[in-house]
Amino acid sequence: MVGACLIWGTAAHAADIDGQWSRGDGNARVTIAPCGSDICAINTWIKPGTPKEKEGDKLVMSIKPDGDGLYSGSAFDPQRGLTYRLTVTVKGDRMTTKGCIVAGLLCKGIDWTRID
Repeated sequence: MVGACLIWGTAAHAADIDGQWSRGDGNARVTIAPCGSDICAINTWIKPGTPKEKEGDKLVMSIKPDGDGLYSGSAFDPQRGLTYRLTVTVKGDRMTTKGCIVAGLLCKGIDWTRID
């Protein structure tokens, strides 16, 4: 999954996910930060040879906090024209994103680690 624009009830909720994140497979890094009234995560680095991804790709997410570092809602990938059902779990310097398509039948989870 690429970056993300997040719609929040208040900016305070965004602090949990703001920053630089490295994908668990080591093939991508994203920056999550405010953009207008939303929060965007944008690919800032892609390992050479990684298919279907490039620097600057973003994922536009409309999620709301469900408490204790859990967020849920939807995400739109403008590069691929796909909308996902999305959950994000943030615990300290670890984050997991899980996106599902086709009425929740096809899902993929990705682990992330906060970087400086």
